[in-house]
Amino acid sequence: MIGDDPLDLAGQIAFVTGAGQGAGREIALTLAKHNAGGIAVNDFVKQRAQAVAEEIKALGVPAVAAAADVSDADALDTAITHAEQQLGTFSILVNNAGNAGPTDAMNSSPLFWDSPRDDWEKYFKTNLFGVMNCCHRILPGMTKAGGGRVVTIVSDAGRIGESRLTTYGAAKAGAAGFMRGLAKEAGRFGVTCNSISLSTLEPPLPEAQLQEYLASERAQKHVSRYVVRRFGKPSDVAMMTLFLCSDAASWITGQTYPVNGGYTFAV
Repeated sequence: MIGDDPLDLAGQIAFVTGAGQGAGREIALTLAKHNAGGIAVNDFVKQRAQAVAEEIKALGVPAVAAAADVSDADALDTAITHAEQQLGTFSILVNNAGNAGPTDAMNSSPLFWDSPRDDWEKYFKTNLFGVMNCCHRILPGMTKAGGGRVVTIVSDAGRIGESRLTTYGAAKAGAAGFMRGLAKEAGRFGVTCNSISLSTLEPPLPEAQLQEYLASERAQKHVSRYVVRRFGKPSDVAMMTLFLCSDAASWITGQTYPVNGGYTFAV
């Protein structure tokens, strides 16, 4: 039964990966503002995780920093165990950590057949195996409790394909496929599993630099490919995540939702 506010999270406890900046930070703050009972802020940079946890605490919501690289199963397990001891069992998992992982910047790759094999692993470790690590650790608590929400942030590079992002797209497509299979396994325990597919978001730059970039010829040419003539904002991702974590989406699972400004209409 949906209450007066269908987006009220009613004290659910959330674990959000890659939440030290950008869309992950906005997701964590948005969940906190809609009555989450606690937020574990994951990031591979401890200081970033701690800073966002302090922002959440300032809203009156319990929060802990859960610093770990999601591709490191042992470190992740330690971080989750510590967060559970502070907050309780997680009923929301948001797999937001992505890009090229903690060791490299996300850049356009060479043509696939020109790419070195050593470059493939970083994309799969974070975008697929990191998602699997988090789900493997947190799902048992959700199924035992009889419910939960898993939301994984994927990419249109995986949903429709994107030149020079083939390996990254393969990892993201794998994560979306994993969510569909997990939805079939977890549904009878009251756990829903969905994905959000993104196109380009505004880069996390200081405001003056961001405005300079958005006004550049390169950015204007890029954004002209979007029906809604702007790049995505962290709030766009956060609001769809909130919806999928709420009771309003209780009968939705195994789906991939494009949040992409109309970059493509392909299903």
